[in-house]
Amino acid sequence: MNAFNFFLQAAPKTCRTQREMTMRLTTSCAAAAILAALAPAAQAEELNALIWCDHADPALLEPFEKAHDVKVNTKEYEGTAAGLTILEQSRPGDWDVMVIDAVDVHRAVERGLLAPLPAAEMATADYFPQVVMAANNTVDGVTYAVTEKFGYNTIAFNKAAVDPEDMKSLKTLFSGKYDRRIAVYDYYLPVEGIVGLSQGIATRDLDATALDKIKAPLFALKAASKQVSDVVASQTALATGEVDVLVGGGEWLTAVLHAENPDLDWTIPSEGGLLWAQSIAVLKESKKPELALEFVKYITSPEGQARLATSSCYWGMPANRKAGDKLDADQKAVLRWDEQDGYLARAQLYPVPDAATDAAMQDLWTEMLQN
Repeated sequence: MNAFNFFLQAAPKTCRTQREMTMRLTTSCAAAAILAALAPAAQAEELNALIWCDHADPALLEPFEKAHDVKVNTKEYEGTAAGLTILEQSRPGDWDVMVIDAVDVHRAVERGLLAPLPAAEMATADYFPQVVMAANNTVDGVTYAVTEKFGYNTIAFNKAAVDPEDMKSLKTLFSGKYDRRIAVYDYYLPVEGIVGLSQGIATRDLDATALDKIKAPLFALKAASKQVSDVVASQTALATGEVDVLVGGGEWLTAVLHAENPDLDWTIPSEGGLLWAQSIAVLKESKKPELALEFVKYITSPEGQARLATSSCYWGMPANRKAGDKLDADQKAVLRWDEQDGYLARAQLYPVPDAATDAAMQDLWTEMLQN
């Protein structure tokens, strides 16, 4: 009998019991430690975001995920109507953050979908003033969304086949010089807006009377064009040389192709172009509002803005001026960063027609396509 066994035999029963309990506890702890080591690591916290494709880029999401030990789950959608449908079909709290067209923020607020944002904590003081867009992102003085990215529906072209000087005026489109070398982006709002600008009509003045004035030039543009097509088909036609000019294009369409074809370019003519903008918001029923707010702050920070602007899906202009410090010289050149003040001065917001005018605009577009 060794000394340890002798001690257990000789010790009072209470001591032996305590010793046995200690040994059992030690064994249990050891087993728990082994199981913990073998078990998978605890899952990171998750944030669910309804987004456009530019937000799915890992280069954008990974810095936030690492900084907050979180996994950002994304679901892409196209068009506000589709996003609203997803929300209607989801359970309360399924989604935390939503990217939405700036002109549609009020629609989401009217449906009670968005949470107020602390305006003082937003980075809008560093924004290009024209894209703060308080009229779109606030309701009754309450901020519900913040602009995160913008760009232009304007004229894109192949400068190896087109004289860039010609692209400085929309009148060139109707001159006959580039007939059958033009593609038109198949979306009635921006193209009718561009045609309106060519006739000296501001986008805010596109009413029934104005539509009568743009009908003839719109039909003339269709006659001069080789095709009217969606984004992918238009982009492909410009990239392959099927067409040399794209009405409705912009940096969002040519920038991602610049490395392959640096001759693809864009500009805003003297008559102007249309400004599009997308906003980001926290959903009212989010179960993680603090984390969702942090995501909004990251996306609108200089780093987040630079990464979003140069997303692998499509490029666009960062709303935050300080993003320029995070962009390299080539990226700035492609985005025409140094020309933004002039471009913004010439750009006009998308038309926001009432229901009757919108229907008339769509009818005019359909008639043009069938002409």
